[in-house]
Parts: sequence; structure tokens; C-alpha cells
Amino acid sequence: MKKIFGRKYNFLKNSDLVKNLLKKTTIGSTDLVIEIGPGKGIITQELAAICRKVIAIEKDNGLFLYLKQKFRGRENVYIVLGDFLAYQLPNQNYKVFSNIPYNITAKVIKKITQYQNSPNNAYLIVQKEAAKKFVGIPYTSATQMYALLLKPWFNTEVIHLFKRTDFEPIPQVDSVLMHLKKRIPPFVEDKNSILYRDFIVYAFNQWKPNLKLSLNKIFTHEQFKRLSDNLGFNIKAKPSDLSFEQWLGLFNYFLIGVEDSKKKIIIGSEYLLKRQQSQIHKINRTSTRLR
Repeated sequence: MKKIFGRKYNFLKNSDLVKNLLKKTTIGSTDLVIEIGPGKGIITQELAAICRKVIAIEKDNGLFLYLKQKFRGRENVYIVLGDFLAYQLPNQNYKVFSNIPYNITAKVIKKITQYQNSPNNAYLIVQKEAAKKFVGIPYTSATQMYALLLKPWFNTEVIHLFKRTDFEPIPQVDSVLMHLKKRIPPFVEDKNSILYRDFIVYAFNQWKPNLKLSLNKIFTHEQFKRLSDNLGFNIKAKPSDLSFEQWLGLFNYFLIGVEDSKKKIIIGSEYLLKRQQSQIHKINRTSTRLR
């Protein structure tokens, strides 16, 4: 990765490519668009040519000053110095288009999908491996859980696969343009969002041979058998065998057909998983330093 003003970046290098990417989006002349980490402004420039207003949030002070000079006089371009993760998102309709730093992909997606006023559409250039996790392809337990945590509120898809030579310097990983489209209305009401996320995380992290055993503290045998028949999945299915629609069916029954004492079993499951992952990350970092 190239060092600019003391920091490392990968930049798209072809403005024609950016123009073609924007043609694959819904971004138009009436839109407010937020760009995260504009770098040298190649995307900013093309966004400014087609949309009403661009807010480009740059954390690096050197790049901020460079961009302020580059877009001086462009009335629809606003360059903001700051960390996007701490930025107050607009209370009006907006979209996102960004080549984001890969090391904060999960944090960026969490912010724009769990914020009270999330964007109608977000187009993010991300590492291909990260996109698999949020889109849920290929369909494995590892990818499906993260995809299911988004799907009630956002449809996710990959709309462009980059060549490594599209970037300067050439990265060591493959990149894609991922589209997140807000569902209006959502499949799960906001008041049930935390419970839904805990339900999914709990089910995927019981380390049992099948879903029936994973949820045996939640559903009785009779309930689960009836659900498998009504929703059309094998009673010995694994969590990754179920479609999103089948998971919605399970959760909707969980809301109305399970007693409150059993609902309490899953509460805090997502928080516990994140805490465990954070501890593993700290151990790995310490281990790396000691080598």
C-alpha cells in the first residue's frame, strides 16, 4: 500500500472506472452522498459531477488539506476532517459510496446499518472475503450468521468484481463493490431487532450437531417438529441449511409461541460473542508481539 502523508492507502486509479461504477448505482442528481475516506478525491470528483451534495469525511489531516485545496470552489463538495466512526450521520435521506479502509469494514457496516437513520443505499468497496460474510455466499455457517444479522433490514449483493490492477499500488487481496439496499418496511420491527440478533447468534453458537439440539432449550420437540413441517426444512437440519425466509418463520414463532422464561435464555448472546471475539483478538495480538 502506498504511503501518503505518512499513512497507507490503496487508491482507485482510473476515473473512467469510477464513472462506470456509479452507473451501476441509484445515485442521481437529487442525492446527498457520504464518502468515507476520500483519499485523493478520485471518487469525490465523479460523485460531485452527478449528485446534489457530497460530504467527504477524511481522517488524515494531510489529505484533508489536499482535498480542501483540490475542491476549493466546488459548492456541492464538503470536506470534513474527522473519523467517520464518530461522525453524526444526517437526519435526512442520504446514500453512501466509499472505498473504505478494509481494517474497519465491520465497524463501518455496523454504523451505517444499525444507526437510527441508516442510508437508503450504501455502495462499499470492500475485501472480497469480507463481502462473502455479509452477503452470505458461499452458504456456510460462518458466512450465513453475519448475513442473517443484516437481511431483515438490508438486501446485500456484490455488483462488481475488481481487478487488483484497478488499484494503485496493487493490493494483495481481491476487492468487490458491495451494495446494501435498505428494506422499507423491514422484515423485523425495530423494537424486536436486538432480540432477533440474539436469537440468530444463540442458534449458531451452540456447537450442536443440528439446529434442533441447538434450540432444545427454546422449542419443545413438538414445536420444532411442527415448525420444520410448516417451514419446509429437515428436522435434523444444521443452521446453515435454512433459508432466510425459514429463519424469519422460526423467529416469528419464537416471538408469539415461546414463553418469556425461555426467551430470556438467548438475551445477551450477541454481546457475549463480541466479548469472546475481542478477547481472542487481544490474545492473538499479544502472541504476535511476543514472537
